[in-house]
Amino acid sequence: MIYAKEERKPQIWFCGGHFINDVYTGFLNPIMPFIAEQVKISMPVATIILSCSHIFSSLLQPFFGFFADNMKKRTLIFWGLIFTSVFISFAPASQNLISMILFIMLGSLGSSLFHPQSLGLISKFSKSDIVRNMGIFIACGTLGYSMGPLFSSFIAQYFGLNKMPYLALLGVCWAVLMFAFVPKFSNEKTQKLNIDFFKALKEILSNRKLNILNVIAMLKSLMTTSCSILLPFLWKSQGYSKFQIGLALFSFIFLGGIASLLSPKLEHKIGTANVFYFSMIATFPLAILFMLTYKNLPLLSFIIFAIMGFVTMFATPITMNLAQNILPQYKSIIGGFINGFSWGIVAIIMSVVGFIAQNISIVPVLVGISAIPAICSYMVKFLFPKQNN
Repeated sequence: MIYAKEERKPQIWFCGGHFINDVYTGFLNPIMPFIAEQVKISMPVATIILSCSHIFSSLLQPFFGFFADNMKKRTLIFWGLIFTSVFISFAPASQNLISMILFIMLGSLGSSLFHPQSLGLISKFSKSDIVRNMGIFIACGTLGYSMGPLFSSFIAQYFGLNKMPYLALLGVCWAVLMFAFVPKFSNEKTQKLNIDFFKALKEILSNRKLNILNVIAMLKSLMTTSCSILLPFLWKSQGYSKFQIGLALFSFIFLGGIASLLSPKLEHKIGTANVFYFSMIATFPLAILFMLTYKNLPLLSFIIFAIMGFVTMFATPITMNLAQNILPQYKSIIGGFINGFSWGIVAIIMSVVGFIAQNISIVPVLVGISAIPAICSYMVKFLFPKQNN
């Protein structure tokens, strides 16, 4: 197809950029217990720092999405990737708390710059199959996020935290290549949208279906973030190495990436609503199985944990596509809400969850969190009212 050939070039660069950007965003979780030990902070404090990093990388995305929808330049994707790669790579080598926080926040800001514009441009350059291209794009990010723990834990385990800054070279090089090869669109004859941000915000927040999709995205983000931040502290206390923890997180997020690739295909077979129901409900029994096996059957618990990643992220591309189709004139802003704002709200919640887990215990807290999407799955029926008649 002609459209497929026209799409291929930008899609490759966007998907590659998403993969690499999210490699860096996955760096910190598996090695954070060891960084915390290096700068002498507790698990709740480390949780707050990681939560703040999610706020910087996520909560600001709708605002950057607004600028992306109004601008005809590719600026945000380049500087976003550079900020993410450079500052996140330098954070683990920090010897004091202030510099570590500064590097993490600036690196997280880069991710917040990158995502909304790249999500909008994926839709912009897709002419044949937007759902498929969005699924591949999200899957590349998820796969990159899964590789992050593997890379960072391997370097930290065998070379030391002080060697992490060298990893910044990959992101900087890809950003330069994107600048050279991503098609420009600043000279298009299309009329500039001149979007009113507050009007867009009002329309988005007053749309019932978008609100439901935002809540679903938040609940799934809460599950993913809780597992990624809290479980490394549990495994460190059990004596697992940096690389073993990184491998566990890699498996969790990698299978989530596979789920993002498969869900658009299975959507046609089992229906969109069933994709949501499966993703929201099945995590709860899996979390119970993990609780019953993590002490005495660690290998089985790791397998269950990885399957939880598959289930949790199964509906991600469908959620994004449904949301962007509701108000297509605000694709980047909505991309910022679904992919960013939801994570930012979860980050605020996580600052409290860390203290609760410290006082109660990590695994029961995770089981309780996994029950919330299952309970709230009733909301899915309001997304498809015609199917309920």
